[in-house]
Amino acid sequence: MSAFRSFTIPLPLLRLALIFFLIEFVRGAILISYIPKYAVDELYLTVTTVGFAVTMHYVADTVAKLGMGYLLDRFPLQWILQACFALSVVGLLALQYATQAWLLVVGSILFGVGASPIWIVGMSSVSEQERGKQMGALYMAWMMGLGLGPVLLNFFLDWFRYEISFLVLLGMTGLAWAASWFVKGGEAVLHPPPFREQVAGLVHHMKAVKPLLPGMILQTLGASMLLPILPTFAEENLLLTNTQYSFFLLTGGGFAVLALVPMGRLSDKLGKKWFLIGGFLSFAFGLYTITTVETLWVCLFWAIVLGVSYAAVLPAWNALLAQFVPPQQKGVGWGIFSTVEGVGVMLGPVIGGIIADAYGLSVPFFVSAALFLFIGLFYVWFPFRLFK
Repeated sequence: MSAFRSFTIPLPLLRLALIFFLIEFVRGAILISYIPKYAVDELYLTVTTVGFAVTMHYVADTVAKLGMGYLLDRFPLQWILQACFALSVVGLLALQYATQAWLLVVGSILFGVGASPIWIVGMSSVSEQERGKQMGALYMAWMMGLGLGPVLLNFFLDWFRYEISFLVLLGMTGLAWAASWFVKGGEAVLHPPPFREQVAGLVHHMKAVKPLLPGMILQTLGASMLLPILPTFAEENLLLTNTQYSFFLLTGGGFAVLALVPMGRLSDKLGKKWFLIGGFLSFAFGLYTITTVETLWVCLFWAIVLGVSYAAVLPAWNALLAQFVPPQQKGVGWGIFSTVEGVGVMLGPVIGGIIADAYGLSVPFFVSAALFLFIGLFYVWFPFRLFK
């Protein structure tokens, strides 16, 4: 019974996990399924326009996180959340009723800005004693939403077409908005230090966290390099049908979700170093090996390896980053870290696409595997005692 109680997640964090799930469900459904199909089939826009809209969403989300961190340190949490959810709804409406390319891009940007504070609020709300476990719970909600969103929306589009599917996404955003009214946070600091002073203080902490910067950028760069080529690679190199490819994604994502909380609990108890190193190295080996497989069952095995490796890295990595966020500047701190990591997300798809066009679909996997191998080996020799 005591073991079960130790596994429970506080109600406020469960509320945040629900918001994470709903927002990421809508985000994944829109960016991976809805916009590509709606823009091309209904608006007769080019694929290049779709790619630009998706890229601008991530640019807006990444840049806005830095500003949101500053605002969250100066103004009441509820002010920020309600304004951002209103922006999200306006962005969704712009996407649905877009008649020209520029309105599609504006809608993507508004939704990106509106969704930006949720992650910072979540990272700032976990307890210091159980960071790994609680971050694992938030990541589980994030990955479930992001993974299920595009898969289920494809069924909605087949059954109900665009109008009903849009109403489903709008309803889920409204449900997340309603849940946000119950999120508690501190009031604004009456006399917050100027932004320049806050950044100066964070620069001092960033000097200490400098050895983590390669991991912050390279891991998101390596993973996002594969986004634009993964469906084509699965079809042409792995010879998977659409159904098999969906099963491959669900298997990897499912095991990642199942392993997140246990991995977070273990990293809390056993330390973060070898979870990071083992996760990075096994992820690198899995990426390289998956380019050589020839049967579906072997593909599924390596999907499981990749999912569990990802689950080993995420809670431990963010718990490690959390040690360098000043308690009085959580908003700005997580905003800066999220912005740094977002650089890799913005650059990765472009680099991966260029490499694939120039050298073939397998080469981005080799490059990504090399990046994760470098990160893992880097932290093998890094003296983690400096972080204590």
